[in-house]
Amino acid sequence: MIDESKHRSLLTVRERQIFNLLIEDQTTKDIAGRLGISEKTVRNHISNTIQKLGVSGRAQAIIELLRLGELKLS
Repeated sequence: MIDESKHRSLLTVRERQIFNLLIEDQTTKDIAGRLGISEKTVRNHISNTIQKLGVSGRAQAIIELLRLGELKLS
């Protein structure tokens, strides 16, 4: 039997896009322009992810996502 929980991502597709751009050192403004969304929307996605993870900021969120295997450094 396959354990589907191992295949289910913690992040939405958009959150993953945003955090992958954050680890490429892109600014909120750069990310918004690249994805065609507002800076406020980018900040909301980041904030939602921080809350999901129970961490206190972007840097901690990135570290936790790397630790969990949700993000990879290239």
